[in-house]
Amino acid sequence: RQRHSLACNKPGFPKKILANNLEEKHMCNSCLKILRRPLQAQCGHRFCSFCFNKIVSSGPHKCSACIKEDLFEDPTSILKEGGAFPDNAARREVEALAAVCPNEGCTWTGNIKEYEVNHEGKCDFMIILCPSCKELMRTNELERHNERECPERTLNCKYCKEPFHFKNIKAHDEICPKYPMICEGCAKKKIPREKYVDHIKFCSKFRAPCRFHVVGCDMSVSGLYFIITLWMPPLSLLACAPTLPTLALPALATSFTPLPSAVGAALELQLHSEKTKVAELSRRCQELELKVGTFENIVCVLNREMERSSTTIEAYNRQHRLDQDKVEILNNKVRQLERTVGLRDLSIVEMEGNIREMSAATFDGIFVWKISDFTKKRQDAVAGRAPAMFSPAFFTSKYGYKMCLRIYLNGDGTGRASHLSLFFVVMRGHSDALLKWPFNQKVTLMLLDQNNREHIIDAFRPDISSSSFQRPVSDMNIASGCPLFCPLPKLDTKNSYIRDDTIFIKAIVDLTGL
Repeated sequence: RQRHSLACNKPGFPKKILANNLEEKHMCNSCLKILRRPLQAQCGHRFCSFCFNKIVSSGPHKCSACIKEDLFEDPTSILKEGGAFPDNAARREVEALAAVCPNEGCTWTGNIKEYEVNHEGKCDFMIILCPSCKELMRTNELERHNERECPERTLNCKYCKEPFHFKNIKAHDEICPKYPMICEGCAKKKIPREKYVDHIKFCSKFRAPCRFHVVGCDMSVSGLYFIITLWMPPLSLLACAPTLPTLALPALATSFTPLPSAVGAALELQLHSEKTKVAELSRRCQELELKVGTFENIVCVLNREMERSSTTIEAYNRQHRLDQDKVEILNNKVRQLERTVGLRDLSIVEMEGNIREMSAATFDGIFVWKISDFTKKRQDAVAGRAPAMFSPAFFTSKYGYKMCLRIYLNGDGTGRASHLSLFFVVMRGHSDALLKWPFNQKVTLMLLDQNNREHIIDAFRPDISSSSFQRPVSDMNIASGCPLFCPLPKLDTKNSYIRDDTIFIKAIVDLTGL
């Protein structure tokens, strides 16, 4: 029941799953795809269950197929809720159609029923979106993509075990407290970042800027010396004095007073060094300005090329749209031709049926009906698959009454499961307006003994008050006849009524008075 509910919530199957060409009778008149759970409207057109419910969800609608085919009739061409019934015959035909998987690379084959139950939405070659990065891929590639390729996948840090996005791996490495670092002094490896500061404080080979570098000292000291200077400021100032700028000295006068000659020499060296650095920076700035000018020229050329490319692409796009419009016009013409061919096919089928009916018809009130494959048809009747059968039509004359027989091989009504039931049916004919009504001719029904010895015969004269014998207002009247025509045990034992798995039924209409 759950699978049926899911199927009713989908439009038709895509045409490209068909192994053969799609017949119009198997196509939904709304979504123009292969029928899924077909419903037949009162007008005769078929729709997917989903499509029909979608159409009528906002109220009654005119059938678009009736309008296109110029067959609109009110009220039969009005689609409304409850105005369609499940077309199980069409459903069985559709489900039996040969199907292939539309996904590239998949070799699955079967029929549409197997496709819907076992393959639709489960194909390993189906194209899907990665829920994280939205990249398109096949279903069978998703697991590997999630594990190895997706930029949005989540990983656990192998050092601190904390989760992070793959795209943030570098950022995480820069803050991970367990990330292994190498001491630049002693070259010790695998020092966790959270313990690195403690290591360099006591590493004798690590060189760090002097704590007075903010006021100009450019010496590097060991980690141990750095700790000592925290407790011995005067000694550290003596060591730094030659490298300190003049402006920084008065601020440190309370701690230490350097020698004037030493300070002057240091200042001259510092000034000369600064001038050299300024000249070097000026030269490098000029070189960079030249490079920037060159790059600006290149960018201008590229911009012009981009504009020309954009113009060309726009022209191609316009031509592509025109081509698409032409293709759509041709597709519409093809669809119109397909509909015309389909209507002609229906007309041909109808004409063939009429020809078969006319070739089997008699015009003297006597009709012999041959029923072959009796055993199989009897089993179908017992199982309820085909409880009743109609004979071809026959006539009392060329312009006379039109009639047929109806047989129940497992009985009907009071004869169910005990007798073979045989009925006479008055049908609507072309000349009914010229005939006398109600029908009042004696009818004789016979099951023929194929040894021509003992036929089973029953006859009756019509009850003229019964609606079964009035002038028909539909294709045929209600059947009337013999529910207890022949006991079934008589046919189950060895007999001469069944030969070569075939029986013959004969009907004789008395033509007296016609």
